[in-house]
Amino acid sequence: MSDHSAAQNSTPGKKVILLRPRGFCAGVVRAIDVVKIALGLYGAPIYVRKEIVHNRHVVDELRGMGAIFVDELEEVPAGARVIFSAHGVSPAVRQEAVARNLSVIDATCPLVTKVHLEAVKFARQGYTIILIGHKDHDEVIGTLGEAPDSTILVSTVEDVDRLNVPDPKKVCYLTQTTLSLDETRDVVTRLKERYPEIVGPPAQDICYATENRQLAVKAVAPLCQLLLVVGSQNSSNSRRLVEVCAKANVPAYLIDDAREVNAEWLEGVETVAVTAGASAPENLVQDLVRSLQSKGFSSLEEVEIREEDVRFSLPAELARSSARLTTIATL
Repeated sequence: MSDHSAAQNSTPGKKVILLRPRGFCAGVVRAIDVVKIALGLYGAPIYVRKEIVHNRHVVDELRGMGAIFVDELEEVPAGARVIFSAHGVSPAVRQEAVARNLSVIDATCPLVTKVHLEAVKFARQGYTIILIGHKDHDEVIGTLGEAPDSTILVSTVEDVDRLNVPDPKKVCYLTQTTLSLDETRDVVTRLKERYPEIVGPPAQDICYATENRQLAVKAVAPLCQLLLVVGSQNSSNSRRLVEVCAKANVPAYLIDDAREVNAEWLEGVETVAVTAGASAPENLVQDLVRSLQSKGFSSLEEVEIREEDVRFSLPAELARSSARLTTIATL
């Protein structure tokens, strides 16, 4: 662990520990860029199926730029342009887009696409797929749609105990990318106890950003009396950060922005740790830090657990259009 003092106060007092890595992951950066670039290339309106990422502030900003967010494709005019969110979609949604002659830009996170491809592969090989995840989450709905007849969703160890599969020797597991590392490990351990021949993905499905942010919270929990996580309530990875800290017996709260901080949370607290879910903008984190500083938390220390340098390229359909317009503009 390396730590960097971002600001120093000579007098001892209350402190903010700012965790790094925090905030936007590569998949979120890519998804937001996709909407902004599409609006720049084609103009408004651009339709987006579901929230592009699970953050209210991001969605509101993009809506203000001309993005129209819809729950289902039936709300998109035939022949219009639509973006699929970072959480991915099922094959049925893709087929509906083709049937309605929609021009699709796919902003699915490449790490989610990896899970989809694994599901297709295992289903073709005749496996019963145990998908570890949260029911009704957009990502899980999309993954389940890849092999619905071969996939069973579980969320807890108790769910595993209730499983009944056709062939116990032909079982595999996959996971949602934004789960708690510890809880997922417990579920996988129980699966291996029940099905000793179970196989898993070549590399874990929980994404690097989810893992890194949880590891940072674990490392800092012993050093603080309170954790504030910037992120929206429907953000799975943000909620997991709160749970990880709570398991360390440190109070933790998920807030959309600084305005949601309850003064009672700060009573008797000398050190507050601050982080952000993978879809939360950095400006909201900085607003929170300034708000805490105005409340007497004048010392600021930034703690870096692991460096992140992951980048994802734009979807092919958008990259082609962007390159074509650039070529035309230079002629």
